[in-house]
Amino acid sequence: MMTQGKLKRLNAVAGKTGVISAAAMDQRGSLRKSIAKEKGIDQNAVTPEMMSEFKVAVSRILTPHASAILLDPEFGLEAVKARASHAGVLLAYEQTGYDQTQEGRVPTLIPYWTVKKCIEAGGDCLKVLLYYSPFESEAVKEVKHAFVARIGAECAHYQVPFFLEFVGYDPAGGDEKGIEFAKQKPAIVSGSMKEFSKPEYNVDVLKVEVPVNMEYVEGARANKSGKVAYTRKEAMEHFVRAAELARLPFIYLSAGVSDAVFRETLELAIEAGTNFAGVLCGRATWKDGIPVYAKQGLKAFEDWLNDRGVQNITALNTILKGAHPWHEKYGGLDKIHIV
Repeated sequence: MMTQGKLKRLNAVAGKTGVISAAAMDQRGSLRKSIAKEKGIDQNAVTPEMMSEFKVAVSRILTPHASAILLDPEFGLEAVKARASHAGVLLAYEQTGYDQTQEGRVPTLIPYWTVKKCIEAGGDCLKVLLYYSPFESEAVKEVKHAFVARIGAECAHYQVPFFLEFVGYDPAGGDEKGIEFAKQKPAIVSGSMKEFSKPEYNVDVLKVEVPVNMEYVEGARANKSGKVAYTRKEAMEHFVRAAELARLPFIYLSAGVSDAVFRETLELAIEAGTNFAGVLCGRATWKDGIPVYAKQGLKAFEDWLNDRGVQNITALNTILKGAHPWHEKYGGLDKIHIV
């Protein structure tokens, strides 16, 4: 359900062409672990001030080259203020990680956060991460469907665009980096895109994984093992099928892969003719700077961002010339029905 408020805020996070080229900096648990590992200290010794200054540096240096930035309200509110003036803001709603006391990786929202507070903090859009698989038990899926629908209703009330990020996983606990899970991934991604395109969720943009694991695409530079889950032609067919099942604009997430692998992935998506609307790219752009920050300090990290970080995001922006405006899914801005 598109309203005037949602339309205005969606345009605020998209570039002039309507393509979303957003930087992701809402990592919390994984960032803390990485900094601690590189510093050789306990996770608890990574202070909120360290987390905040890392995010501020990324926001200040990379957003001049991005249409928006995704941040979290726990450590990222100073970084909201540090962004480039043209860049829109997405704010996370979920806590880092998931509830480990029950099956299904059920997420938990930040208890003191609301959609209204998102707007007040300078947010244009709201993002929620959900671990999801069409092959979960019906009971788990029922809980997650209701979870998403409640957030969608809250976003609709405040006319805030809802970006739903879903990450596939193996409910049976198998190796999610292995070839067998890679073979399941196309069905997991396309099934999730189909489900959350339904109007009852009030989702506006799907933030999705690519439907293949590039490490198992025949002939891919990322394929170092020689093991093949799909030929190049099959991989492109998976991209097309998932895109066809999506009834909403969708953008790709980098899922922690390297900058080079993510660029190769997007090149394949473009070659397949996939009508993706951009990216929300985090670790692929800045994760190689974590050891620099941990061992050499903030100034060295800022220097790294100004050099390598900017190179990474600039190279990504060049590839995004093959992406499509988010409103193309509706036939163009003038075809969107505003209620």
